[in-house]
Amino acid sequence: MFSTTTFDIKVTVTPEYDVKNSFPSDNRHVFRYNITIENLGEFSIKLLRRKWLIYDVGFGFTEVSGDGVIGLTPEIHPGETFKYFSNVVLRSGVGNMTGTYYCSQLLTNTNMEIEIPKFNLVSEVLSN
Repeated sequence: MFSTTTFDIKVTVTPEYDVKNSFPSDNRHVFRYNITIENLGEFSIKLLRRKWLIYDVGFGFTEVSGDGVIGLTPEIHPGETFKYFSNVVLRSGVGNMTGTYYCSQLLTNTNMEIEIPKFNLVSEVLSN
């Protein structure tokens, strides 16, 4: 589990290797990452966009960005938690991800950048 807090917004990531959907002989290593976003502050926020930097050992960096997460732009009020999961495929089976959520504080319409902690991705096949 990997966590960080920015502007009273705590982001926790729990990655796991998806054995069922991975095919190491075809250089296809699938990872699921579970995200929890907790609003520990006093103001409501809306998650507008995200940007990921994905590192695949031997293959370099890929940047992925877009609106919201999993097709949603959730509002997260004080004391609330928003959870979702997504997947990433690495060819090498070893890498990491980090990123940023771009949010707006609803009361003041102030833009905020919330850090997504860097987390490691290592396939079970390669870690044994």
